[in-house]
Amino acid sequence: MTAETPALTDRSPEALAAFRDDARAAYDALAAKGLSLDLTRGKPAPEQLDLADGLLGLPSATKDSSGTDVRNYGGLAGLADLRSIFAELLGVPTAQLVASGNSSLVLMREVLADLWIKGGPTSERPWGREERVTFLCPSPGYDRHFTLLDWFGIDMVAVPQTDEGPDMDVVERLVADDPSVKGMWVVPTYANPTGTVVSQATADRLAAMPTAAPDFTVLWDNAYALHHLTDDEVASADLLAAAAAAGNPERVVMFASTSKISWAGAGVGFLAGSPATVEWYLHHLGQGAIGPDKVNHLRHAQLFGSAQGVRDHMAKHRDLVAPKFAEVDRVLGEQLGGLGIAEWTRPLGGYFVSVDVLPGTASRVIALAKDAGVALTPAGSAFPYGRDPEDRNIRLAPTFPSLPSVVEAMEAFCVCARLAAAEKLAG
Repeated sequence: MTAETPALTDRSPEALAAFRDDARAAYDALAAKGLSLDLTRGKPAPEQLDLADGLLGLPSATKDSSGTDVRNYGGLAGLADLRSIFAELLGVPTAQLVASGNSSLVLMREVLADLWIKGGPTSERPWGREERVTFLCPSPGYDRHFTLLDWFGIDMVAVPQTDEGPDMDVVERLVADDPSVKGMWVVPTYANPTGTVVSQATADRLAAMPTAAPDFTVLWDNAYALHHLTDDEVASADLLAAAAAAGNPERVVMFASTSKISWAGAGVGFLAGSPATVEWYLHHLGQGAIGPDKVNHLRHAQLFGSAQGVRDHMAKHRDLVAPKFAEVDRVLGEQLGGLGIAEWTRPLGGYFVSVDVLPGTASRVIALAKDAGVALTPAGSAFPYGRDPEDRNIRLAPTFPSLPSVVEAMEAFCVCARLAAAEKLAG
């Protein structure tokens, strides 16, 4: 907050009018700058991509450690050398981990398509033959998850987030009463956009809860498991083991990728599940595939060398990304702190900061920012059907811009948030 900006401890009409006038003047000055900044998507910055440029000279051979020629067909589950590295990192047995192409989102679509057309390992019939299919969607959440469900015609029900993950009292009630509730999304570690980390207690409840649908499935998108912003590296809850222990081993399908670890355009996606789930997935995959890009698998295995090699690589990412998140928090605190018009997360990892502005003003903040040359994710995008019931949540993605651009964009964001709040409060 600048020295000239009046505090909002005084909510009299005169004070609010003065606050509005000050905010309008600051916005007019901002708009005159002709900015062109983008905080819309959580992409790695060029400097992060540079960390994996060693891939350009790899692989140094055409055979893996077992002597398999990676240039040829076969190996539907992916290269064992790479799977063993990421199995350790993700806490799953190597035999239960599949390595595929560069996009875990494609794997999610494939799993949903297989469930829709053929049904899952515990399904009574294909999901596409059900009268209705419903998914629970912890919100705020990942917009592409919701887009995918909408494309399938799957109904979505928003579930509140808590500090330990989805609100399990709500989840347990919904899955127990309605057989159309076939599944739910969960981003267990540093969730998009809130940074929430699912506790093991929440995972245990997800694994053991009674469900009206015998094939209820948790799509466990562990996209940010290794993306720590501090030295305190949070471990992911183990839903696979919990589900097996609870007698529901086929309840969970895990996804992960190297998209934000190596190269987003040439990484490796991973899928994990029970032995029966992996067999089910590979059976359907085999109807239209002979094997993945094992050359890319081998070069990733050689680049990292081991699980510790991946951890060391991610520490370099943290050195590049953490200062940007620190600046986001600093600017928000200095310019919006104490005004009572915004709250925001301080994530320990992941790619996003979630901001809740004054209810009813998120759309206005984003429109003001656009007119001033700052692109933000559309209002409501973190909710099913793009509808934020309170019109207050905004997702910020600070990884891609340079550090000075992050600061400039955040200062502009705060100007817009103050003006939108001033207009709302002053009527």
